[in-house]
Amino acid sequence: MSDMFCYQCQETARNTGCTRVGVCGKNAQVANLQDLLIYVTKGYSEVLMKLRAEGTQVDKEDNHRVSLNLFTTITNANFDSEAIRARINETIDAKKAAASRLKDRSGLSEAAIYTEKDPAAQDEKAKTVGVLATENEDIRSLRELITYGVKGLAAYTKHANALLQDNEEVDAFMQEAMAKTLDDRLSVDDLVQLTLDTGAHGVKGMATLDAANTGAYGNPEITKVNIGTRNKPGILVSGHDLRDFEMLLEQSKDAGVDIYTHSEMLPANYYPAFKKYDHFVGNYGGSWWHQKEEFASFNGPILMTTNCIVPVQDSYKDRLYTTGAAGYPGCKHIPGGIGEEKDFTELIEHAKKTEPPTEIETGEIVGGFAHAQVLALADKVVDAVKSGAIKKFVVMAGCDGRNKDRSYYTEFAEALPEDAVILTAGCAKYRYNKLPLGDIGGIPRVLDAGQCNDSYSLAVIAMKLAEVFETDINELPIVYNIAWYEQKAVIVLLALLSLGVKNIHLGPTLPAFLSPNVTKVLVENFGIAPNKTVEEDINLFFAS
Repeated sequence: MSDMFCYQCQETARNTGCTRVGVCGKNAQVANLQDLLIYVTKGYSEVLMKLRAEGTQVDKEDNHRVSLNLFTTITNANFDSEAIRARINETIDAKKAAASRLKDRSGLSEAAIYTEKDPAAQDEKAKTVGVLATENEDIRSLRELITYGVKGLAAYTKHANALLQDNEEVDAFMQEAMAKTLDDRLSVDDLVQLTLDTGAHGVKGMATLDAANTGAYGNPEITKVNIGTRNKPGILVSGHDLRDFEMLLEQSKDAGVDIYTHSEMLPANYYPAFKKYDHFVGNYGGSWWHQKEEFASFNGPILMTTNCIVPVQDSYKDRLYTTGAAGYPGCKHIPGGIGEEKDFTELIEHAKKTEPPTEIETGEIVGGFAHAQVLALADKVVDAVKSGAIKKFVVMAGCDGRNKDRSYYTEFAEALPEDAVILTAGCAKYRYNKLPLGDIGGIPRVLDAGQCNDSYSLAVIAMKLAEVFETDINELPIVYNIAWYEQKAVIVLLALLSLGVKNIHLGPTLPAFLSPNVTKVLVENFGIAPNKTVEEDINLFFAS
């Protein structure tokens, strides 16, 4: 028997599954406790679903807890076994309280009635409730596809919740979907339909977050972002949470320290509300997997607001702070829930005592092409398409990663015809956003819509173009060549499928959690395909 089993990310061992330690760095105990947290969250979701069916209102705190639990188990978010165990125990207590409100408790699953809090007993239980507890390969594949999609959707809802925005319909669906992955009565066809429903609710969740972000901070603007450094001590902010970023900016504005973004926080530079802070000076470094070198050279403290943490090095361990769903053993965690003001004083005081960041590059990169900004340029874009100046858009959204095969995306961007424009969101952009690709009539050839959380913008842009050109979304001059790494990319994929988008190329490998039969369904019904070579894919996409 293996110590663990996890195959939720693209880098899973041998594209089959991690069985001793995660490629991400999590140990077997963390992996198994994450499985147990998902198990009790499914049971909790079942109780909440039954409450709704009885006409009883579910509290926001219950909805928020489900989202936080799911977000905690996303790849590279939390490596702290004690923090995960605390979430399990809190959920057991909340589940018991919710179940006490049920009029009829008959028919509850084992997960719904599980209440064990003894650590040793939990550790044993955790080994039996993971992925492999489902024996049928196709049922297992679909259950995991749904679970990972809902995990990605939970990231959207959690960020919206942080800005005091909720979508009860999406919350109710997430809980229903999680509960249904426990239901042995559901067939493959039932689960395929639930997968598509997950994508449809993914679109709604993305729209909720988009409205929350733009309502709080304004529509992203075209912005030139400094990638050099200044001579003051600095704080580096990574992850995705804009509310955490706002609180830190406000608390540090008179502290004599500079604030830099890292990786997926880069798009914070595009929001009007953050531009009023003179000590917010730009972006430092690249995508998440470079942090071992970049966190070391930054010299100042780092705030991880969400995933993507890699195993922390001694060179900066005493400077790494986590908050929210993120956690790492031995690193300071800054507490604070939804609607609470977090106290970043210790981090700010730490920064004052450090050396300024070591400069690793200079120059500027341009971003801020979320849907409102692109639609403001709609006439210019449409004219460029009609004139033939722009022949095709290439959606290259998604995630970056350590896999050497990801050099494909840099080479693909370099090989694109000069009349092609890249639409991107997520950290995959670091594979090509610093290349000198130029522009077409003043339209940059890399249009960065923002974080992976901002992938909704790419769907809005595609739907708007379909409306303008009075055609089906699959008849537009748009091709999809998407990189994936973790579960937020899964919900983006399912959202696109729910909108009817076909012929998406996905790489650098197809997910290990797709069984041959499930892969066949996706290929035959939606045209999902893996990457080939750069030359083959360029010829395929630009043959006509």
